[in-house]
Amino acid sequence: MSSAVIVAGGRSTRFGDRDKIVADLAGVPMVRRVADRLARVTERVVVNCRADQREAVDEALDGVAAAVSFAVDVDPDRGPVAGIRTGLRAVDDEYAAVVAGDMPFVDPDFVAYLLDRVVGHDAAVPRPGEWYQPMQAAYRASAMADACDATLAAADEGEPRVLAPVFELDHVVVDEEAIAEHAASDTFENVNTADELRAAAARFAEE
Repeated sequence: MSSAVIVAGGRSTRFGDRDKIVADLAGVPMVRRVADRLARVTERVVVNCRADQREAVDEALDGVAAAVSFAVDVDPDRGPVAGIRTGLRAVDDEYAAVVAGDMPFVDPDFVAYLLDRVVGHDAAVPRPGEWYQPMQAAYRASAMADACDATLAAADEGEPRVLAPVFELDHVVVDEEAIAEHAASDTFENVNTADELRAAAARFAEE
């Protein structure tokens, strides 16, 4: 059995006055695009979101081919570290994939590969170039949640860097060669603006 966490609680400040997580993406809410892909390789999906998002996200995910549960933010303005922590605390499995809710092109086969790579470690984090991708990675749920708690406590307030807890763990770096072998080229693409949403919608419409 395996689990995935969708981190969906961001404020979407670059997207305007709408919540991009449930924005229509070629006829399907964006978070549903992510959940449907994760459901191909995981049996359970935990959605981390704010309390004011839950109803709309729950409606968007009705009928997903995986068991869906929610982990509502207790620190809604502390950024992705808090979201990852809250989501992973709600996971029953030892390991879980974590994917940002604005990554509608996430490659399910790559998620499965990450879940294989993390076994025996605390984290498997892609590094497709100069930067890591901790928002499409796999973690030992308890270890990463504990590291996130420590990072949040040390930061005191505000949004700590999402990589800070990763570097405190026994982590495996998934390098460019492995990414090229196991992932679609657009797996890390995210949608931050209305223009990016329109471009993504056009691509889905062509499928």
